[in-house]
Amino acid sequence: MVNQETAASFDFNMLSPEILAKTNTDDLKARVLNLVADRDEDSIAKKVKFLNERLLPLFHALEQRNPTPDVAQQVPLVQGVWLCLWSTIPFQDILPGRVHEQSYQIFADNGLYANMARYRPGHKNPLLSWASRWLLSYDLMILQTYAVSDKLRNESSADPQISAHFDSGKKAQEKKAQQWDIENVGIKQVLRFGPAPLNVPAAAAWFQKAVEEYKESPSAQQFLSAQTKGVSRSMEKQYKRVSQARPTLEHLYIDRDFRLVKSVREKNQRPSYTIATRLL
Repeated sequence: MVNQETAASFDFNMLSPEILAKTNTDDLKARVLNLVADRDEDSIAKKVKFLNERLLPLFHALEQRNPTPDVAQQVPLVQGVWLCLWSTIPFQDILPGRVHEQSYQIFADNGLYANMARYRPGHKNPLLSWASRWLLSYDLMILQTYAVSDKLRNESSADPQISAHFDSGKKAQEKKAQQWDIENVGIKQVLRFGPAPLNVPAAAAWFQKAVEEYKESPSAQQFLSAQTKGVSRSMEKQYKRVSQARPTLEHLYIDRDFRLVKSVREKNQRPSYTIATRLL
């Protein structure tokens, strides 16, 4: 159990890797959660700056004590519903007005999972928040498949960006290891009217419906193409990039209730980081 009160009593600012290495794991996780609280609405540039200045030492310390480094063992652990608390993935905020407490990752036991969020512009504005509850909301889902495959990887830190901060310059040795194999197979979008939230039961039901529709589709590409009809040209271009990407995903730390994830949508992009906690 993450103890945020205990973490608040410690000053983790400017702590050396040696001190962080001696810090209790629950306190490290609590400090991470405390640091990113109410920061998910920051711009990507501000998040990346905060990542480099404050979070990377904590990420490195957690990575070193990941209780489940074996990817195959992570599969049953990740299944369920997760709340995305903080992320540097730019696609999440491609539209304005994301409702951050209604941003989920749902992993099923059939090799399918989804990233989804509700968007309702004006919901944070005191003058508009009441009215926005009764206006249209836009729900977006990226449906993906996941599996475990083999690759060659370096024996140094699992994350090269973290390694650049902490590795001592030793030559990395390659070894065969497992990795998450991710493919984008569907984009779902729904306009909804009224105050009903995208809560966990609603999100799970929408995900299950998308899974059933995907299984009936002859191919992933045909399924993707069908979902982008009627959108604006700029959004169609964004969706096309998503459909063509083969993102990578790596858990720097994962246990039953907490995940620290590094992902890359395209090879020429910088890594993105996501912090998620279990809801179900």
